[in-house]
Amino acid sequence: MKQIYYSLLTLTFFACLAVSPVHAQDSGYIYGKITTIDGKTFEGPLRWGKEEVFWTDHFNSAKSENNNLQYLSRDQRHELEDRHRSFGEGFVNWLASSISYQVDEYDHTHQFVCHFGEIRSLRPFSRNRVDVILQNGKKVEIKGEGYNDIGTDVKVIDAELGEISISWGRIEVVEFNEAPGKLPSKFGEALFGVVETYAGTFTGYIQWDHDERLTTDKLDGDTEDGDLSIEFGNISSIEREGYNSSRVILKSGRDMDLRGSNDVNSENRGIIVTTEKLGRVDIPWKEFKKVEFINKPSFSLKKYTDFKNQNQLEGSVVTTDGETLKGRIVYDLDEEYNYEMLQG
Repeated sequence: MKQIYYSLLTLTFFACLAVSPVHAQDSGYIYGKITTIDGKTFEGPLRWGKEEVFWTDHFNSAKSENNNLQYLSRDQRHELEDRHRSFGEGFVNWLASSISYQVDEYDHTHQFVCHFGEIRSLRPFSRNRVDVILQNGKKVEIKGEGYNDIGTDVKVIDAELGEISISWGRIEVVEFNEAPGKLPSKFGEALFGVVETYAGTFTGYIQWDHDERLTTDKLDGDTEDGDLSIEFGNISSIEREGYNSSRVILKSGRDMDLRGSNDVNSENRGIIVTTEKLGRVDIPWKEFKKVEFINKPSFSLKKYTDFKNQNQLEGSVVTTDGETLKGRIVYDLDEEYNYEMLQG
């Protein structure tokens, strides 16, 4: 069976089936004001490290605590601990060494992932700890061990100063706001195209190798004539040739084979397509066939105000013995709001 990963969909995935109105394209960019520890302010489009730049991009971290354990009885907690023990101490030790930080075997805190558009403000209070205020006013304390969205430099294009990169340790608070419909300056245009896979085609906004998402980002590779670093804005299509090379055709018609980097070989982490109806689709390299880039997107990225409705999960659960329970839902003892993500 072909495996295409519909990863990190919001738990209100059914809402994605509604057709979104087309916005002015620049309103889809992350925008806000950074205040430094000595009171200086910088305002404009933001780019998180070398990656996130759109409201639909994901902010990744971990929750500092899990308050939902209070709903479990003592017997249920013991059962949960027994499940962890059955996973094996060897696995826990392997996991701890693999992700380069200490793992508590009985730590039931989970990953915290949301769209950047869900966030009202972000205030670091250590290198790895952050207070996040969501658009609905809810405060979430998160930690960043193992996640590069915490502790990274943040770039801002200030209207007067131009582009400046502000180190994490200098940031007092980041306050997010709706972006203007037309930005005088930005980091680049969004990559949009049609991706062909062995399971069908997907159209939408593209993140190449889980990373490059702008026309100004570059595709790296080697040719028999030398190393190349090509702006995506100059590329018409990329086609996988085997596992370790790709055929790249430029908009000028020039044709070349590239190899030797994770942009064009089997080390590629995957091609993410943000579609209009399905959410984000993560396509592994082995399932990828070809992408053709399109200059004019057929739908617009979501703007900041599209994320304002943040509510607790509610619904009904039907058990195997036919009983129906209705009320507030906490999924996987962790996700309890519609801005959180269903991973699969």
